[in-house]
Amino acid sequence: MEKPKHHIFVCASFRLTGQQKGFCQGKDAAEIVQMIVEEIDNRGVSDEIMVSTTGCLNLCDQGPIVIVYPDNVWYGGVASEDAEDIVSAVLDGTVVERLVIT
Repeated sequence: MEKPKHHIFVCASFRLTGQQKGFCQGKDAAEIVQMIVEEIDNRGVSDEIMVSTTGCLNLCDQGPIVIVYPDNVWYGGVASEDAEDIVSAVLDGTVVERLVIT
């Protein structure tokens, strides 16, 4: 596998202790991951964008959290319905302003 151009991380709520705090996971983080992966597959860009889950990012009050690298874009309050907009923004080199954490 070649190194992807972009990497999307979705908070899965796990703490360093192994404990799952549950905020992002309880707000459908798994479904968000699934929808982003489906959108990437539908567009045929799985060689350009990789998706992974992360441990807790300690921004629970703004979750679910999605981070795009190397762009260093942090999104909060993400829902599965935002997957298309997020993938489009990654590919276009833009951001989804309504979701950006400032």
